[in-house]
Amino acid sequence: MKGLIGKKVGMTQLIASDGKVTPVTIIEAGPCFVTQVKTAEQDGYAAVQLGFEEVNPKRLAAGEKGHLKRNNLPPLRHLREFRAENVDVKEGDQVTVEVFAVGEHVDVTGISKGKGFQGPIKRYHFNRQPKTHGASDRTRAPGSSAQTTTPGRLYKGKRMAGHMGSDRVTSQNIRVALVDAERNLLGVHGSVPGATGTVVIIREARKQ
Repeated sequence: MKGLIGKKVGMTQLIASDGKVTPVTIIEAGPCFVTQVKTAEQDGYAAVQLGFEEVNPKRLAAGEKGHLKRNNLPPLRHLREFRAENVDVKEGDQVTVEVFAVGEHVDVTGISKGKGFQGPIKRYHFNRQPKTHGASDRTRAPGSSAQTTTPGRLYKGKRMAGHMGSDRVTSQNIRVALVDAERNLLGVHGSVPGATGTVVIIREARKQ
């Protein structure tokens, strides 16, 4: 089972011996604890539940504390499930960045940055309207949005102004460029969703 919960630290660069510069995102990945192993016979599906980031016990509900206490685990803030048919870990085990190696490809899932309420130009890259012929105050307006008598309404999914960002986004098939087991750091090529400090989920890439 290859999967970790981590926290986005920020972006930096790796410079190779030949001078090639690679932009990377540093993720503090793990150490994670195996808090539960689910089986198809008992739970209806096979999965591994991981916990990440120790926290003050006062910040957890009694049910969460009891769930972790079964395996003598510390209080953990984040719990996430990873589907896995061939489970090679057991409850109470610790998973570190060493499950990944430089050169492998992973999928990183996180919550994108929130942009608030935005118009259609920023949200959907609409073109602005001309600034001439009395349209000086309509340049960033969406323009006509309806149809004629048929159907006489807006279709669902019409691209209009609204809330932008704060969505669950997955960056797929990105290469692992750095594994630092001593500091629990994972470096992946390029960007990953979310702001600094955002919790992300790292899985083995589905589109190898």
